[in-house]
Parts: sequence; C-alpha cells; structure tokens
Amino acid sequence: RAAHDRAAVEKLIAPADDKVVPFARPSKTLDELVAARIEHLTKYQDAALAERYRALVDKVRAAEHKTGETGLALAAARNYAKLLAYKDEYEVARLYSDSAFQAAIKRQFEGDYTIRFHLAPPLLASRDPKTGHLVKHAFGPWMMPVFKVLAKLKGLRGTAFDLFGYTAERRTERALIGEYEALVNELLRELSPANHPLAVKLASLPDEIRGYGHIKDASIEKTRRRQAEMLHQWRNAETLRIAAE
Repeated sequence: RAAHDRAAVEKLIAPADDKVVPFARPSKTLDELVAARIEHLTKYQDAALAERYRALVDKVRAAEHKTGETGLALAAARNYAKLLAYKDEYEVARLYSDSAFQAAIKRQFEGDYTIRFHLAPPLLASRDPKTGHLVKHAFGPWMMPVFKVLAKLKGLRGTAFDLFGYTAERRTERALIGEYEALVNELLRELSPANHPLAVKLASLPDEIRGYGHIKDASIEKTRRRQAEMLHQWRNAETLRIAAE
C-alpha cells in the first residue's frame, strides 16, 4: 500500500491540541492566536521572522485600539502569518521529516506499506504541453533522507543562496508579503470607526488565496483584483472626506 496524499499527511501530523496547530480556526483570543503563530513561525524559519510578525500585529493593535473597534488586529494576525509561512520546499521537507509524520503513518497503516510522495518541484517537474502546468511525479521512500537535509537548509530561504527562491511562484509569494505590509500601513494611516469595516475586509483578503501551483496563481490574481477594487473605494472615500473639510 502507498501513503502519499500531502494534504492528508499534514492533517495527520497536526497535534491534537489546537493551541499548536498553525492555521486552524478555533475560537481564540488575539493573544492566543499571536502566540500560536509566533511559535509556528519560529519553527518555520527563525525568531527574526516571528518578531517581524509580532511587530506588525502590535502596530495594528495599537492603531485599532484608538478607534474603539475590534477585528482588524485579529484579521492581520491570521492573514499576515499565512503569507509569511508560505509552503515552499523547505517547509514541505520540514513537515515530512518531522518525527510526528512517521508516528502518524504508523498509526494509520499496518503491515507492509510503501510511502510515495506526489510532488511537482518547480526546478525539476515537467510541464503539461497542453496546459503549461507543472506535472506531479511520484517519488519513493528514498526522499525521506532528502527531506531531512532540505529541512535543515531553511535558513537559506529568501537569501541569494535560495535556489528555489528564484522561481516565479516563490517570487510571487515574497511579493505578497511586502504588498500586505504596505496595505496595512496604508490602512492604519487613515483608520477610523467609519472605515474600520472596510479595513477588516481588506486585511482579510489573503484568506481567499487557496491551493498550489496554477490553482494558487489564479487565486492570487482574483484576490489582487478584489483588493484593487476595495482600495479604490478606500481611497475615494478618503478623498471625499478631505474635500469636505
């Protein structure tokens, strides 16, 4: 038998305690949510990334507190963490090489079984001649040692030595982080009780990004269009307010 579904595997290795599940959606306070994301981002990369996350969320929290409203800091805490911890090769390797993965597999399968991973690494995978989409290929259990080595190289993520970082997909994911930071800073400059609901909607847009590969690309394009429309509304409302003063 073969065990190879990545989404199912990630679900299997998630701990039962929802406090440490990276992006589960239980009912949490803002502080609980931030603490869980900081823990995950530290494992995902390092303490510096976690601190970058904390700094932006604290900035949003402080600005929102002045309006007397709630919800924006929570939206930023969820969506900024999602963008920072994009699923790249290092993260996939970290998840698969985690001891929890082996334990989960043993709980689910008995007797003899073979693990096969269906992956489409951008640097290695071929493309479908009709659609141009990356084609997944099956990789055997020999990938486990590779995952362990790759997971230890996560410090290269985003640096000049990150070979995976030069692909279009990874460049887009990094760009989304910068775009979100710029968006939040713009929202905070003119945040008020009147425009707070729209600010929450804008800060929540990354939640609409789904999937991998070409599916994610289409989702990003759609989300960027929605953001442009909503930002037009945001900026025009501010222009009208200034003109009326």
